Amino acid sequence: MSLSIGIVGLPNVGKSTLFNALTRAGATVAAYPFTTIEPNHGIVAVPEPRLQKLADLVQPEKVTPATVEFVDIAGLVRGAHRGEGLGNQFLGHIRTVDAVALVCRCFEDPDVAHVDGTVDPLRDLEVLDLELILADLDTVERRLEKVRTASKARPRDHAAELQALEDLRERLQGGERAAGWAERGSTEAGLAADMSLLTAKQRLYVANVGEHDLPDGGPCAAEVARAADAAGLPSVVLCAQVEADLADWPPDEAAEYRAELGLQASGLESLARAGFQALNLITFFTIAGGKEVRAWPIPRGTSVVQAAGKIHTQMERGFIRAEVLSFDVLMSEGSWSSAREHGLLRIEGRDYEIQDGDVCLIRFSP
Repeated sequence: MSLSIGIVGLPNVGKSTLFNALTRAGATVAAYPFTTIEPNHGIVAVPEPRLQKLADLVQPEKVTPATVEFVDIAGLVRGAHRGEGLGNQFLGHIRTVDAVALVCRCFEDPDVAHVDGTVDPLRDLEVLDLELILADLDTVERRLEKVRTASKARPRDHAAELQALEDLRERLQGGERAAGWAERGSTEAGLAADMSLLTAKQRLYVANVGEHDLPDGGPCAAEVARAADAAGLPSVVLCAQVEADLADWPPDEAAEYRAELGLQASGLESLARAGFQALNLITFFTIAGGKEVRAWPIPRGTSVVQAAGKIHTQMERGFIRAEVLSFDVLMSEGSWSSAREHGLLRIEGRDYEIQDGDVCLIRFSP
């Protein structure tokens, strides 16, 4: 499973600067080269310190990190849902992402005008929410038209869907996001996924601040953090311009400069971590005969047999058992064989729930 994050924001909030900084930074990761799918798509490796430690221990031929795909679209403006600006032309590009990052401008710059004249991140969030809600409303109304037509011939077959869609339309018209509606039941959840509703997706807030406001972000970033906390969402404080400047620096020098700014992680690390939090993801690892060490992101609560299916469908079909060590145990023992000799290796059946940091060897029948 690859994590995908759509980057959304108003014009001149630093959204594209952030996208370029993140993807250029990803280009320096030798284990997974930067890949440009389209001008507004980029895939980079998810920073994972445990993966490197496992690689140092095992010395494999190949190290494969988990990846995150960033999707950048043109800045949204008021009226984007009805064709104002350019952003509405590209909203379809983020309908398939796992999570949406709403970028808020929290920096002052007289050389970069704010589209609404003044810096106000909460107002920006309201505009973004409204445009995404109205875009979803348009999607729902088109779906309703099709269902009404189909229900004329077979009304009973479409009654539940029709009622759910009419309820959703009413909620959207009232300014409510689709997320709460999608959690009501299997019918709603299925429809939300089928229509790729933008406001049903998991989300996180990004406060783009000036360098002088690092590391905490200042008053505007605090407003964004409070809004995120109130909604139960993760938030990130970063300076897109600093990240862009450091993307071309040697990693050790970039880390040193971040430390001087009081930053404990890069923007990519912070954003990936927030994405994992928003989607409730954890990471497990595999060591394929010492030849490849690989990180796998999965939803928390995934069974080991489902995790095996993420590696290969044949593993899921022919699953026999899993040999499991926690990352900490493997590192303290120094080798898989040592952990086995000391009775620390666990044998788990198909119902075992994968824990964050598990290192797994899947036994299966081809």
